[in-house]
Amino acid sequence: MKSTVIKFIGAILLLCIGIFIGKSFFRSSTETAVPMPSGMTYRSTGASNDTTQVLKSNSFNGEIIEVKKGNSIQEAVKKANPGDLIRVYPGNYSENVFIDKDDISLQGVVINGKWPTLDGKKEINDAFLYSGNGILIENFKIINYKGNAIMGQAGNNFIIRNNWIIDTGVYGIFPQYGKNGLIEHNVLSQIADAAIYVGMCDNVDVRHNEVFDNVAGIEIENSRHCLVENNYAHNNTGGLLAFVTPGLPIKTTFDVILRNNFVVNNNHENFGAPGSTVAGIPAGTGILIMAADDVIVENNIITGNNNTGITIVDLATGDPKANDPNSEGNPDRVTILDNIMFDNGNNPTGEIKTIMLTQLDSNGPDIFAYGGGTGSTIRNKNRYRTFGIADYGTAQINDTKDILTMMTPKPVPPRSVSKEEIGELTYYGVCAGCHAFGTRLIGPPTEIIQAIHNDNPQGIVDYITKPKNLRDDYPEMPPQDYLSDEAKMAVAEYILSIKH
Repeated sequence: MKSTVIKFIGAILLLCIGIFIGKSFFRSSTETAVPMPSGMTYRSTGASNDTTQVLKSNSFNGEIIEVKKGNSIQEAVKKANPGDLIRVYPGNYSENVFIDKDDISLQGVVINGKWPTLDGKKEINDAFLYSGNGILIENFKIINYKGNAIMGQAGNNFIIRNNWIIDTGVYGIFPQYGKNGLIEHNVLSQIADAAIYVGMCDNVDVRHNEVFDNVAGIEIENSRHCLVENNYAHNNTGGLLAFVTPGLPIKTTFDVILRNNFVVNNNHENFGAPGSTVAGIPAGTGILIMAADDVIVENNIITGNNNTGITIVDLATGDPKANDPNSEGNPDRVTILDNIMFDNGNNPTGEIKTIMLTQLDSNGPDIFAYGGGTGSTIRNKNRYRTFGIADYGTAQINDTKDILTMMTPKPVPPRSVSKEEIGELTYYGVCAGCHAFGTRLIGPPTEIIQAIHNDNPQGIVDYITKPKNLRDDYPEMPPQDYLSDEAKMAVAEYILSIKH
């Protein structure tokens, strides 16, 4: 009886929290206007307890370019100079916006609940693609794209916030190979891979977002120095993920803090592309840590996840088909501090179900660890239902409250690229998010591309410019015709030259 009452009180508490969070996320829809962006201010001041605070000591010196219904956002980008602000008013805009300049701010203006809406109509691949540094994108509704809502391609010092993203294909927000970024106050749903996917990045904060009805909620992949805090991840297949995907040019994930998040009822059926990495995530996964090192899990509410609350595995267990001798596949030095975990593991599936039955238990645990890894610790081990953490030591820290941000105190320099390096940078920033060695992500593995276009870089250039979907089991690749001819040929030659 006592446990039933506790669960009932917990459910009411979570309902109230959910209502409060929902109101907080959508409050901006009733505003009549949106203030001048503070993105440049935050980038120049470093860590702050309030990332939206405008400091009076910094003034805006750029031009304001207004885009209204019937105009083109892309045309405004073409006119803009570094330091300018593009303000987009309510209306429907069906276009792909590519930003290849530095220090451009794109700000939607929400008036009487009406948003500037980018609608891909399931015909356009990407809403925003940026390769510039110092990019700010905020206050947009983005729907019905085939590939990504917002994708960064090797751009540093980015801010992506207060966007409402629904059904945009593979990824929602996807910075790739960027450094020093902030992703906050976004709401994302119905994404077929990861709603927020931080790929091959460094020094990124992911805060105050709501992700639901996706395959993966928030995914930190092959990235370092990331803070995932105060997010609400519910009804995804997997809520929060920190892992290494083998076959990518960046080989590690480490120094990640998952803190103060609500990870609730992540039991959605997995609708990821068959054969892709995320297609292997079992429904009912609250937090998944795979081969990532130095991950701290602290002060989260993790409940109602039917498979497990927290799963910690090595690559051999989590992605057994992967083959990358340069990826160290063990999760080392994972630290689990105080978390609230209950009502997890009510309907385990697959290997976890089988393993738990050997323990004469039909339920999954709050914490499940399997495979290799050394140096992991936990605070108050007996507080949770666990499997596989017998060798975990006692945590040597109590909390991470002294770490306010993982962002750098000052903006990092733009990537300096020589003519000889443009192929490598384009591969890292554009191609590697979908193509890896020895494993399937979204597109065919890199070695298959090499086999098809052996000694024929022009064939890759032609395909980049005007793709043809030749395989029914892979999604259509979007054209990368915005790349310069020099970049296309350089990346084609680089793809053919790299070895596993």
